[in-house]
Amino acid sequence: MNVLIVGGGGREHALAWKIEQSPKVTALFCAPGNPGTAQVATNVDLKADDLDGLLQFALDKSIDLTVVGPEQPLVLGLADRFQEKGLKVFGPSAKAAQLEGSKAFSKNLMEKYNIPTAAYAAFDDPDQARAYLKGKGPQVVKADGLAAGKGVFVCADEAEAVDAIRQIMNDKIFGESGNRIIIEERMEGQEVSLLAFTDGATVLPMAAAQDHKPAFDGDTGPNTGGMGAYSPAPVFTPELKQQVIDRVMVPVVNGMRADGIPYQGVLYAGLMITADGPKVLEFNARFGDPETQPIMMRMNSDIVPILEACADGTLDACSLEWKPDTAVCVVMASEGYPGSYEKGRLIRGLDQANRLPGVTVFHAGTKQAGDQVVTSGGRVLGVTALGGNVQMAIVKAYQAVGKIQWEGVHYRTDIGQKALK
Repeated sequence: MNVLIVGGGGREHALAWKIEQSPKVTALFCAPGNPGTAQVATNVDLKADDLDGLLQFALDKSIDLTVVGPEQPLVLGLADRFQEKGLKVFGPSAKAAQLEGSKAFSKNLMEKYNIPTAAYAAFDDPDQARAYLKGKGPQVVKADGLAAGKGVFVCADEAEAVDAIRQIMNDKIFGESGNRIIIEERMEGQEVSLLAFTDGATVLPMAAAQDHKPAFDGDTGPNTGGMGAYSPAPVFTPELKQQVIDRVMVPVVNGMRADGIPYQGVLYAGLMITADGPKVLEFNARFGDPETQPIMMRMNSDIVPILEACADGTLDACSLEWKPDTAVCVVMASEGYPGSYEKGRLIRGLDQANRLPGVTVFHAGTKQAGDQVVTSGGRVLGVTALGGNVQMAIVKAYQAVGKIQWEGVHYRTDIGQKALK
């Protein structure tokens, strides 16, 4: 079968790496892809939000299955467009993708179906938002729309929250996504990501992962799209996982179907493990990045029949097998990320790192420049290692990181330490 992956980041390289291993796949394309996906797929010079171009390519190449990586094309309605032409696509409709595209939509759904989350309020007016903060404890301020995983300010006090409102609503640092904001109580605990496949009726959970959002060691600095991840997450016991499936994942899928917005694709719950149990921080309508990298390394099953079953509505007949090993992904980023950063820096040592046993270097923000690879994004690489336990996986991942250099490289040195504790 012919498969098209939409996107060009680390998540898409990890998906391409996994999908290419399926005996069902005869041709694999990635649009636009990156130098990493080029090793396992044919890159196509089409942007992820070029819906017309992608649709025409899928028709011309008789694509049997399209897998959508990023959130933007989903929110724009790529899945709807493909389905209208009779093409099989893995990913939710534009209406269903509002679960990620609008924090207010997501919060309203959770309130309606009693899904545990933080108390919140939504605002279109910055003055009303500032007035709401009076006398409140630590709060989290979020842009309502898509902000590439960066639209969240975790505030220690009222002054920080007021400044966050200014940046989002007045300075428009996230553009139109900040026309509305959500303010919610700040929850304490450890964060866990649970991703699940769903066809709109059945929920098939993946292995849990733990992301590291802040830019610097010890969970300090600004929030990023994610500086590393590991799977499994020891803090997320089988009992907690079952609780989340029963109280979060299944109610969301059933609720959206009842509301006439069936949800098919990946349902990603960002969770906080609080003293009162797991609560939802946010939902995403696609695979997480960098969680996908360790999750794909640990998945033993062929992913392609699962992706097809989600699109076909036959997921109840599927199951997943996982390697018992731990996978750790360390994100190597450009100096300055998540703020401004230089591009075009020559990357050295990729081959040496990739040759280490149990290591795969997933490309995210890279570009081919002749026969060399250079930086072209904030998060540049996801160096991922599989080990018999957490410690072994950490050692292997950082051993590989040590082989790779470019001017101004930045990465956290403590990815996976929480799992050891």
